[in-house]
Amino acid sequence: MRLYETMMTDCQVMDKRSVADGMGGFTYEWTPGATFRAAIIKDSSMQARVAEKEGVTEVYTITAEKGVTLDYHDVVKRLSDEQVFRVTSIVTDSETPQVASFQFGQVTAEKWVLQ
Repeated sequence: MRLYETMMTDCQVMDKRSVADGMGGFTYEWTPGATFRAAIIKDSSMQARVAEKEGVTEVYTITAEKGVTLDYHDVVKRLSDEQVFRVTSIVTDSETPQVASFQFGQVTAEKWVLQ
């Protein structure tokens, strides 16, 4: 087992859908979607720490098996602590090449609150 695999935890994609509010409008509802395993690590670089001091949300890296496709602004819940993250990049920018002996993709994400 590779190091990044030992750090993986159960996660779930959260699906957003609109629901009629009974007064001619609508609200949003979040429902659990597909589950997968991922390592979610906080970016503790100096740049990230300076940005946090200036009000930018905390930045994380989500590493998952290559078959897991997370799109820009997908919402992911880490099941161990119910923490929610919103994806801020696209996985095709950070996938391992086919010739690599290990296969994974990475996206950046921010700590987020379901609204």
